[in-house]
Amino acid sequence: MIVSGSASQTLAAALARELEEPLAEVVYDRFPDGELRASVPGFDGDRAIVVASTVSSDAHLEVLQLQDAVREAGAAEVVTVLPYMGYARQDKSFADGQPITARAVARAISTGADRVLTVTPHEEAVCDFFEPAATAVAAGGRLAEALPADLAGPVFLSPDAGAIDLAERVRDAYGEGETDYFEKVRRSGTDVEITPSDVDVEGRDVVVADDIIATGGTMSEAVAVLRRRNAGRVFVTCVHPLLVSSAYARLSRAGVEAIYGTDTIERPASAVSVAPALAEHLDR
Repeated sequence: MIVSGSASQTLAAALARELEEPLAEVVYDRFPDGELRASVPGFDGDRAIVVASTVSSDAHLEVLQLQDAVREAGAAEVVTVLPYMGYARQDKSFADGQPITARAVARAISTGADRVLTVTPHEEAVCDFFEPAATAVAAGGRLAEALPADLAGPVFLSPDAGAIDLAERVRDAYGEGETDYFEKVRRSGTDVEITPSDVDVEGRDVVVADDIIATGGTMSEAVAVLRRRNAGRVFVTCVHPLLVSSAYARLSRAGVEAIYGTDTIERPASAVSVAPALAEHLDR
C-alpha cells in the first residue's frame, strides 16, 4: 500500500497508479497544543511505501509517525520514499559545535524504515547517512517532458561545472542540443561575474537545469546574463521547485519564458511527475 505524507499527496497518488497498488487513507491531526498526529486507519498490507517530502520540520515528524503507524498495523516491510529530503544541504559541520543535520534526520528515519529512496539529492553522499544507505533516484531526465518540442538550437546549462550531469540528463532525454555550465568569477568582494563557460547562446533557446531552486536569486542573475548575450527563449527547470518568497516574480522579471519542476515538491511549477522513475526502483 502507498501511504502519503500531507505534502506529497499528488505524487503518492501518481505512484499508486504506476505500481497499481492501493492508496491508503491517512488522517492528519493537529492538537490544540500544536502536536501532530498522522495515522493510517484501515491499513492492510505486507509492504508499506511511505511517500513524504520533508519540506518542513513538521513533515519530518510526520514521516516518523507514518512509519510507526504502518509497522504497528502489521507491515512486514516499510519502504520510505523522500521525494525531497529537507536538511540535506546541512551535510557538513561548518564550525565548531554545529550539527550535521542531514545525518541526524537520516538516522531518525532509518530507525523506522527497511529501505529509503530519495530523489536527486543535492549531494549523493547524504545517502550514506542512512542505515542501510539510501538509494538516490535520478529524475532530472523527467524535466525534458515539459519542454516545448520546437526549441531552436537548444543549449542546456547547469549552474556550475559540478552539476553538468543534470543538464546532460535533460539534454539526453530531450534528444538534441549542447550542454554547458556557468562559471563564476569573483572580481571583488561584492562583484561576481556569471558567464556560460564556452557555448555561444545568441539566438538560441536555453534551458537552465538545477536540482533545486529556492529564492531564485542566483538563477535570475544567470538569466540576466543570457538576456545580455541575446539568447532566444530561456526556460528554467529544476527537480525540486521549492520556489519560496518572491522566486516566481523574480524569475519572471528576469525574462524567463517558463519554469518547470517535478512533483517532489508540489508547486504550480510542478509540470512533470517523478512517479515513473520511482516505480522503476520499487518494482525491483
